[in-house]
Amino acid sequence: MYFSGTKTTKKVVECIADRLYKEMCDAGEEAGGGVLCAAGIDFTPPEARTRVYRFGPDDVVVFGVPVIAGRVPNVLLGFLDTLQGGGAMAVPVVVYGNRDFDDALIELRDILESKGFHTIAAGAFIGEHSFSRKLAAGRPDADDLIVAENFAKAIAGKLRKIAESACACEEPVEVDGQEPLRPYYKPRDRQGNHINILKVKPKLDAAKCDGCGICVDVCPMGSIKAEAPGIVDGICIKCCGCEKLCPQGALYFDDPGYLYHKEELELGFADRKEPKIFI
Repeated sequence: MYFSGTKTTKKVVECIADRLYKEMCDAGEEAGGGVLCAAGIDFTPPEARTRVYRFGPDDVVVFGVPVIAGRVPNVLLGFLDTLQGGGAMAVPVVVYGNRDFDDALIELRDILESKGFHTIAAGAFIGEHSFSRKLAAGRPDADDLIVAENFAKAIAGKLRKIAESACACEEPVEVDGQEPLRPYYKPRDRQGNHINILKVKPKLDAAKCDGCGICVDVCPMGSIKAEAPGIVDGICIKCCGCEKLCPQGALYFDDPGYLYHKEELELGFADRKEPKIFI
């Protein structure tokens, strides 16, 4: 189950879930039982967040969100409050753009626990930064996905131990982060002044736009309409799905503060970060 504007979180979550499914199927066959796997739940489209999702004690949910400003995206908080864990086990996963995941993982863990899930493992992975094609370019890459697969194997091992001990509930998985949660990360210039990019939106190069409508389909806020493709006429969370997934390259950002912040991230956080997992 995931929210993924540019498909990086989706890639990580599906890798973990697919491998976990295989591991548990193999274990089930050895034990004479079976494992059922439902289709993944993509709650990126706005309409997907109008539904209520209910789980039960036989479910294991790999649950992924991107990190925005060091936290769980605030536009998701209302939706997350509708989840009904029902005693399901959960694996919170956050994906960040090579700066830091700050308090996003502990925040997601606590949200899932509060909604009736039992968190048994957690992970923070790296994806290409939504603002940039340089920062963590191409990630998650093959090495990241090896980590994800090994993570899934470790989760499967823990699930088997839980089943063998008939333990109905465990303490929440320990993860990095601070409580109380720190404020949202704010970009600043070299003098320490806040660069406010909250209202910045991509612009459209109409000469390049062929009206394909991909930007309409991928906008997680429903802010681009079919009658005006490429025009962001509503909330923009700067997931940059419309810009990165446009086959014509018709969307772009030219706000000076946004571009300055992007370049500072590329310069300041170029060193490769590695995934962190918690079991």
